[in-house]
Amino acid sequence: MEFFIIADVAVDEKKLQNAITIANIERFCESIVLLQQTLDTATIGSSWGEFELSRQTINGGLRFALTTCPNALSWTITTGYPPDPDRVVIHLALNRKEKSAEFVQSILDFGNEWRDGLEAGFP
Repeated sequence: MEFFIIADVAVDEKKLQNAITIANIERFCESIVLLQQTLDTATIGSSWGEFELSRQTINGGLRFALTTCPNALSWTITTGYPPDPDRVVIHLALNRKEKSAEFVQSILDFGNEWRDGLEAGFP
């Protein structure tokens, strides 16, 4: 399953990469709770439980992955590419074709938290 959410933010990829770090990720997504961290990895708490999180810089922005998640949740935060090259695109992906409506809503809520955090963080 995959989901696309557009944040009304116009920044370049370097600004995204420099602004969103493991150390300040909670500022952009309130449902993430840092438990332990290094430069590009962390143990986090979330509404789904406790997971290992990785952060990678990629072409256009960043990729995050819950490496111990049974649904392999990952998301990218990018700019400069479709579906909206002039805004920031949050793309969330799961390794499942179907999930309960409640779980799908929790993923959408998570993506919307990111959108709201990005819009507040890059006025």
